[in-house]
Amino acid sequence: MNTVFVNGEMMDRADAKVDIEDRGYQFGDGIYEVIRVYGGKTFTMREHMERLYESAQKMKLAIPYSEQELTDDLLKLVDLNQVKDGIIYLQVTRGVATRQHHFPAKEVKGSVVAYTKDFPVPQQQMDQGVTAKLVEDIRWLRCDIKSLNLLGNLLAKEEAASEGHFEAILHRGDTVTEGSSSNAFLVKDGVIYTHPVTNLILNGITRRVIKELCRENDLSFQEESFFVEDLLEADEMFIASTTSEVMPVIKVDGHVIGDGKPGVVTKKLQVLFSERKNGKRAVK
Repeated sequence: MNTVFVNGEMMDRADAKVDIEDRGYQFGDGIYEVIRVYGGKTFTMREHMERLYESAQKMKLAIPYSEQELTDDLLKLVDLNQVKDGIIYLQVTRGVATRQHHFPAKEVKGSVVAYTKDFPVPQQQMDQGVTAKLVEDIRWLRCDIKSLNLLGNLLAKEEAASEGHFEAILHRGDTVTEGSSSNAFLVKDGVIYTHPVTNLILNGITRRVIKELCRENDLSFQEESFFVEDLLEADEMFIASTTSEVMPVIKVDGHVIGDGKPGVVTKKLQVLFSERKNGKRAVK
């Protein structure tokens, strides 16, 4: 895991440096993706790369490589580091320039870095379920951009983690938006509900896979806002992300969800997701 990608070059991690005037370091002026690797092969790489370039377009950020060039470099990085089960972390900033709030001159190229990391599937937590804490969503209004500006997410996650919870479930007023690093779902009377795709949430890649799995397997999936009260009265709840997959939530703020165990629908989705990542009708 010692090889990293920095601005077009593969190098030893010890030799990798970030300039003190990189706008990602000074302003959080950048975007990122976390891509899963299972059995040495990337999962939903195309979807992650498409979202990266969509985020860049929304931020008027020019990525100095084509989508195919960057994809090829990431695949090479996986091979060089012999990643089996892990992740790729990819980050793009607006580049290095004298500190000023407005964008630098167009000739300033964006900075691109990537590295890999071992990351086993959290199977025990997926089998037993986790707990969560409700936290007010104080983030900015462009959560659809996967930007480096994660302070609101971090404060929420720390509040939950400091009390022993796996995740913070965010809400604006009474409306549940998503988790601090995941999308949030509830199940009621066999129907799966999750917040619609708007500027208030990130359209997660795992969320998209779940939506597709539901369509293919006749599971009712509704992109519809729901309230904190609905969540606490749900039959089941789960969160989903690249690293957590389909993660059951069995208790929120001390309130037991359903019967306090991973539910039937959630476990069905776990099986379907496992089949998908292992190549059965795999998302390319």
